[in-house]
Amino acid sequence: MRHQIVIIGGGSGGISVASRLKRQLRNADIAIIEPSEKHYYQPYWTLVGAGIVPKEASERSEASVMPRGITWIRDRVQDIVAERNQVTLATGGTVNYDYLVVTPGLQIDWHKVDGLTEALGRDGVCSIYDYQQAEKTWEMIRSFEGGHAIFTAPGTPIKCGGAPQKIMFLAEETFVSEGVRGRSQVSFYTGGGVIFGVKVYADALQKVADRKRLDYCYKHDLKAVHPAKKEAVFCKTTDAGTEEVTVSYDLLHVVPPMSAPDFIKRSSVALQEGPLKGWMAVDHSTLQHPTFRNVFGLGDVIGTPNAKTGAAIRKQAPTVADNLVAAIKGAPLTHTYNGYGSCPLVTGRGKLILAEFNYKNEATPSFPIDQAKERYDMYMLKRHGLPFLYWNLMLKGLA
Repeated sequence: MRHQIVIIGGGSGGISVASRLKRQLRNADIAIIEPSEKHYYQPYWTLVGAGIVPKEASERSEASVMPRGITWIRDRVQDIVAERNQVTLATGGTVNYDYLVVTPGLQIDWHKVDGLTEALGRDGVCSIYDYQQAEKTWEMIRSFEGGHAIFTAPGTPIKCGGAPQKIMFLAEETFVSEGVRGRSQVSFYTGGGVIFGVKVYADALQKVADRKRLDYCYKHDLKAVHPAKKEAVFCKTTDAGTEEVTVSYDLLHVVPPMSAPDFIKRSSVALQEGPLKGWMAVDHSTLQHPTFRNVFGLGDVIGTPNAKTGAAIRKQAPTVADNLVAAIKGAPLTHTYNGYGSCPLVTGRGKLILAEFNYKNEATPSFPIDQAKERYDMYMLKRHGLPFLYWNLMLKGLA
């Protein structure tokens, strides 16, 4: 097979860029490589885990979001051979391209936490980072009878970095309403070193944590789960080195480690060194690969120091589309991405802090209000406005 433009990934990044390219290059030959028959609005899974929306509200068929006139290759990518302008498929076929857009998302490494795969979904171990498990998370939260509820976050980059705390805030609220909060300890064990990377929002979240009486344990990375003993094993990092810490739990919400897909790690488009080794290399501004000038990347897979959120993709998609069109025409790449990210931090039902920021971790609010305060209108934006924007505008290349 050969196509002028090949897009790896039919998620939010791939569909958004394809829609924009189809509008700007009406006769372009564009193909999307995507194996899934389902398309998910994953930001809803936090609300699924809190019993606010059903999981089915996050799901549509992939065919329903695929732009018209696009060739859909229903297969998985095995390798990228950028030196030959070629992608190999899991079924053994090859796809040649003139231009390549890489946006497959990231992979969730459940297996990197010993015992997690076997424990997940039963005996108090849950996670909102899976379509089916999000619903089970709500079942466990609402049936929690008290004890130690632990919520974790890994030290790796993850998609929607605020989600581990959001589900904890919503769970704590449920414990209060169910009358079990008084006999419960709620703890957050994170591989990171701060509550949030942007100070104005970190200060606001600290007030929420203090009000809810939540225990934060920083630089604790989950390494193993022993479901028979109901114990979680963490690697704690200190100035003196590392040590193993074992903690008992009654409810354990796990956010597993995440990384770039394996076919990215072993390819020549990946960063070969540094803290983001293995993630895709792109120019942080133009999102063009620094070596292979006919290759662009966006979304969770790229090795850039911005938050991996859908809001980031919404800003990256026009950058990639416009710059790819410029590259085809031999024109300068003038569209730039400034690292914008947004994290709608749900702190309770009807309460949300809308964090917006850039590469420099500077607050970049979109509204003339104090977005570091918990607000009902921002919660309604999360609950209703952003899903509408996603399905009806962003995926169609209109926002």
